[in-house]
Amino acid sequence: MTKKLYHECHELISQGRAILTDLQHWGFESVPPLSAFSPLPLGQPEPVGVSQKSPGTLENLASQIQGCTLCPLSAERKNIVFGAGNPQADLVLVGEAPGREEDETGVPFVGEAGRLLEKILFAMQLSREAVYICNVIKCRPPHNRDPQADEIACCEPFLKQQLSVIKPQVIITLGRFATQTLLHTKDPISRVRGHWHEYEGIPLMPTFHPAYLLRSPAGKRDVWEDMKQVLQRLKG
Repeated sequence: MTKKLYHECHELISQGRAILTDLQHWGFESVPPLSAFSPLPLGQPEPVGVSQKSPGTLENLASQIQGCTLCPLSAERKNIVFGAGNPQADLVLVGEAPGREEDETGVPFVGEAGRLLEKILFAMQLSREAVYICNVIKCRPPHNRDPQADEIACCEPFLKQQLSVIKPQVIITLGRFATQTLLHTKDPISRVRGHWHEYEGIPLMPTFHPAYLLRSPAGKRDVWEDMKQVLQRLKG
């Protein structure tokens, strides 16, 4: 075995162990075999979260907001972080705003929090490509502070347009800010998570942000309970 191949195998094994550890945190006692999952019908290779809908106009919307200067955040941004994923997704995940890595890449939820989000999706038998991921705010606030009211007023219409194009069955809000903004509430995330709400006529499930789970791993079990409700809604 070459040295390069050895390191690649070691990295894959480490990633597998990390995924299994997280699954234990979420309440799995074992990993079911592939044969336990019902195969998808031929001609429909997409996992849960993808439906056969007419193509949207997300690309047109994204091109329209390039160069946006509606609020002061445009002065310091490197990239508008519009969103990424399946434009026909049944599940949309909404976070707060881009961070440093997202501002650099133009892609939402990269870095450590993004990798944890991918593990959560993996536990749901989903992937980034099967869902759509975006933020309330499309530009990074300075020093990752909370977005301000005027910034929300400028950016939330873009989110509403994204949802009107995608027409998802379910929205998940990730963390306090996204939840409070979309639900127009001051209630803490710990009080509203785990219960169904509604935004723009779409069922909404609030849950903890992956960045919070990195600081408080005990919250992973609560997140998994929320995700089980989401899966039931998607499959039902």
